[in-house]
Amino acid sequence: MDPLRRSPSPCSSRPSSPKTPPCEMLGYVGIEAVLDQLKIKAMKMGFEFNIMVVGQSGLGKSTMVNTLFKSKVWKRTLPGLGMSTPQTLQLKSVTHVIEEKGVKLKLTVTDTPGFGDQINNDKCWDPILGYINEQYERYLQEEILITRQRHIPDTRVHCCVYFVPPTGHCLRPLDIEFLQRLCRTVNVVPVIARADSLTLEEREAFRRRIQQNLRTHCIEVYPQKSLDEDINDRILNSKIRDRIPFAVVGADQEHLVNGKCVLGRKTKWGIVEVENMAHCEFALLRDLLIRSHLQDLKDITHNVHYENYRVCRLNESHVLPRGPGWVNLAPTPPGPPATPRPSKACRRAHDNSENDEDY
Repeated sequence: MDPLRRSPSPCSSRPSSPKTPPCEMLGYVGIEAVLDQLKIKAMKMGFEFNIMVVGQSGLGKSTMVNTLFKSKVWKRTLPGLGMSTPQTLQLKSVTHVIEEKGVKLKLTVTDTPGFGDQINNDKCWDPILGYINEQYERYLQEEILITRQRHIPDTRVHCCVYFVPPTGHCLRPLDIEFLQRLCRTVNVVPVIARADSLTLEEREAFRRRIQQNLRTHCIEVYPQKSLDEDINDRILNSKIRDRIPFAVVGADQEHLVNGKCVLGRKTKWGIVEVENMAHCEFALLRDLLIRSHLQDLKDITHNVHYENYRVCRLNESHVLPRGPGWVNLAPTPPGPPATPRPSKACRRAHDNSENDEDY
């Protein structure tokens, strides 16, 4: 028999009889390989994450950021070195590239020294809201170019961590007034700063009062209940919403506890372990910002907050002047940003209350 002669293929060109089913191309396609392709491409491009920390001086904002990313992202300014309290709110941004297991993260942290430190804090939130809208405007100006960059630099604030002083009572009028404006512009995650100054009972009672304040004043912090996509997100985010604001403690020094090096704050009565859930809820904050919801924070920033800003700006621009390579929007109106309208949930609750009164 000729070795070069091949045996007839089972799927020959002859017509199949009615009793014989036609040959079907059944085999492994490997569609899930798309995930590997996306992973390789994402690792080449890297990731961008922009976070803002807001709170009074002395609440441990810089230490918390360093603890979150296990890096000296922000240098602490030690008190008593002749540095006076700034007379006006000054925003400062620092950018670092953090690499872990081949994944690069371009992290930008914006601090707000001077917030709430003055005797007169009237409209002290204007510089913060103005900065957030300025980053939206920069992205919009790049997006409307006729010849756009392949990758538009993203400086938009993806998350704002708001540090609540551990008073043990409730939110201050300054906190309520600012959060009402801030939560409709950016994703807000409130935390109870320096939670080790409260007992466990005081901490839990303080959390419940803050949650009640947020509901009463229609302040919708992240993760927003109205943006849950499916039942799994609803279950996970419900657990997170029940623990917000997180009671956190920041520390960037390691101590030896039972033969192990742990991050913590050393006190006269012992060591407060940062990553120990029995001591504080720093692990929940870290998981929310990095492990489970980082991409969701970016998606909501782009699809919700930035989209709202883009629609408002395009509606404001009645005449779009022609340009050789770009389209110029009308300049941003001077003065503080307009107060956003109440959310649908708040308006619905208000309408229901009016209906009840009619009866």
